[in-house]
Amino acid sequence: MFRVGILGATGAVGQRFVQLLDGHPDFELVALTASEESAGSSYRAAAKWRVSTPIPEDVASMTVTATEPEAVPDDLDLLFSSLPSGVAERVEPAFLEAGYVVSSNSSNARLDDDVPLVIPEVNPDHLDLIEVQREERDWDGALIKNPNCSTITMVPALAALDQFGIERVNVSTLQAVSGAGYSGVTSMEIIDNAIPYIGGEEEKMETESRKLLGTVGDGGVDWHEASVSASCNRIATIDGHLENVFVETDADPSTEEIAEAFRAAASQDLPTAPDPLIEVFDEPDRPQPRLDRMVGDGMAIAVGGIQQNDDGFQFNVLSHNTIRGAAGASVLNGELLADRGWL
Repeated sequence: MFRVGILGATGAVGQRFVQLLDGHPDFELVALTASEESAGSSYRAAAKWRVSTPIPEDVASMTVTATEPEAVPDDLDLLFSSLPSGVAERVEPAFLEAGYVVSSNSSNARLDDDVPLVIPEVNPDHLDLIEVQREERDWDGALIKNPNCSTITMVPALAALDQFGIERVNVSTLQAVSGAGYSGVTSMEIIDNAIPYIGGEEEKMETESRKLLGTVGDGGVDWHEASVSASCNRIATIDGHLENVFVETDADPSTEEIAEAFRAAASQDLPTAPDPLIEVFDEPDRPQPRLDRMVGDGMAIAVGGIQQNDDGFQFNVLSHNTIRGAAGASVLNGELLADRGWL
């Protein structure tokens, strides 16, 4: 068993980490950190538990520590980070310099040349950047990032289609309120409404997707050359990001060939990896957040509405934004690190 901890364990994503690590076959949760105000409290007292499953009893009684290297055990094999990006930008390097391996959901450093931005089923070879990172930054730790929740919904489907030569992608998202955190969108803002702007989200989709689909080159990643344009919208669903994706390719595949490419997308032999990776729906009105966000225990990608248009083809894609799009993605990256011998 690998001994693991969570940085920022009391927030929405931190709670999802706790849920997903409960009973994990390879990871033993032994450390929880939070703000200075919560340090010294039991996890039950520090976390306002909002996940649908009960708080694990063994975790509830654990003492929360401050988020600093001196406050956590020095024999941890892996840390999961769900810190706000502004905090993570300051705090994560201290843990890395102290020799910790960090699988982070935070958005800072995702586009750094020497930081692996990874979806295990898409680009596991990007872990090779860890050696570059250690040499460039002169630390013994390692930092690996998972992408933004909207990016990770779309990219596995794009990776399956890259055999046809992707040239251009346009995507419009319908994103759940949980993606903004528990206090991110007020009820007065979102009820009877849709918000056609999510700060920074469009840029993340347009850049992270090209890095994920790129290839490891000399000291970094050669980004995919496709043009990616995104329009991101917040709607009044609780969980599950739904996206309408329009793709232009060099080849001209049929809808049957596109569906088969999705079905053939390779999974990974890891404890929480879904099989199949992509669940294809034939119905034109699927996937839907309420019905389909938990496919593959919330770790699979749901695709439907495949059709050709004048410029190429289009489809709808959905994933659970706080499982596959956040904590689950980091846990899966941690499993990949263990499988590839980095822990």
